[in-house]
Amino acid sequence: MGARLPRWLLAIAAIAAVFAMLPIAGLAARADWAALPADITSAATAQALWLSVRTSFIAALACVTLGVPLGLALTRLRGAVRSIARAVLLAPLVLPPVVSGLGLLYALGRRGLLGSGLEAAGLHLSFTTAAVVVAQTFVALPFMVASVEAAATSRTDRAERVAASFGASPARVLLSVTLPAIAPGIASGAVLAFARSLGEFGATLTFAGSREGVTRTAPLLIYLARESDPQVAVALGLLLLAVAVVIVAVALGPMKAVTR
Repeated sequence: MGARLPRWLLAIAAIAAVFAMLPIAGLAARADWAALPADITSAATAQALWLSVRTSFIAALACVTLGVPLGLALTRLRGAVRSIARAVLLAPLVLPPVVSGLGLLYALGRRGLLGSGLEAAGLHLSFTTAAVVVAQTFVALPFMVASVEAAATSRTDRAERVAASFGASPARVLLSVTLPAIAPGIASGAVLAFARSLGEFGATLTFAGSREGVTRTAPLLIYLARESDPQVAVALGLLLLAVAVVIVAVALGPMKAVTR
């Protein structure tokens, strides 16, 4: 137990807690609880939610596949090179999602940097379900990179050096020593990447559009329903809120293991 906190600090903390919970209270107050089960099980809602969960899961797997090597490689850089590389790679954390979508559109769209080549190869990416996964992966990847980097830099490489001294190859050292040691960081990064993908809106709308059953994820349906059927928007918002709370609770376990 630490030292007692000043009363004025606790008062500010209470105000902050109320402020953080106000939007939740607003959703709860506006919800039609009697119609909630029907709203969240309607065909359009179920379709959008299933699309969100499916694409977010694939995006999380992509983030693990790409983010673990990238995060580990980042720890091997030094000085200004590492600072610059880290700033660029983590920029999507603070970049407006619409800007991320525009960047993807101009890079991978039909008239983008690589888009014409993809089209010639028969790969039609923009405004498809695959485009949803790409958008989600782009905005969620920094969470994976940051988690892996933090987990890797919080420990020494003594175990790796010992394994190498006994003749283990770099690949075996990586698979047998490094990855098991940073597994909690990888797990928390994957959970956070899934959560970020599940809530992605701006980049998805800009790069993938809003085609029902193809690219219309749950956040896009909420945006559309807020004018035509606000109760559906509130119901789906509460459902995503519940999912987010569970995801954050699950992610805290691996995070605690990393910080011990």
